[in-house]
Amino acid sequence: MTTAALTHTPGRDVLTDGGTPGTLHVVVVNGSPSEKSKTVGLTEVVVDTLRQVLEPSGITVHTSRIDVYRLGEQFTGALEREGVAPEVDAVLQQAESADLLIAATPVFRGSYTGLFKHFFDLVDQYALANTPVLLAATGGGEHHALVLEHALRPLFGFFQAMTLPVAVFASSGDFDGTTLLTPRVYGRIEMAVRDVLPLLVAAAAEPGRTADQAARAG
Repeated sequence: MTTAALTHTPGRDVLTDGGTPGTLHVVVVNGSPSEKSKTVGLTEVVVDTLRQVLEPSGITVHTSRIDVYRLGEQFTGALEREGVAPEVDAVLQQAESADLLIAATPVFRGSYTGLFKHFFDLVDQYALANTPVLLAATGGGEHHALVLEHALRPLFGFFQAMTLPVAVFASSGDFDGTTLLTPRVYGRIEMAVRDVLPLLVAAAAEPGRTADQAARAG
């Protein structure tokens, strides 16, 4: 995959407070209904950027991706959290216990996809409180970028999540197939990460945070 160069100052450690490097647990919730999609291509660049920015300082970026379209009838047929199949509940807990959640969706009819919304309809109301969430979306044209502020940010405001100030959108013209090409979008992704770098470093250096979140979600 073609990538744009990221700026990193050799020898400059982001752990300026003397903290200990740790592991940042990143969970991607992919709202695309397709196996190969521009939305997945965009999230892969976000994850690569996280690694390139954080790993030179000794922080391990552990990532997992939840493809909502793969969750099957036990997910789509669930009306409430109570009584969902154990394997679906485990996936929901995975999202609820993330150090950083990347919420990504293509734009359908001016908003997020139905499967994406259904996933978060089943997430515990308080499980994402104060969890950093990076918002990402793809759409046919630049006007679809409004989904970030008018649909995604209010959704995670309901959960009292900490949505990152910089969100990321890429239109069809920014891709070759599912490969992101536009340097402007790469730059915005890096801006989104570096803008909250101390927050991400603190999350990675805080032992037991993920376990505590999982216990709260359960």
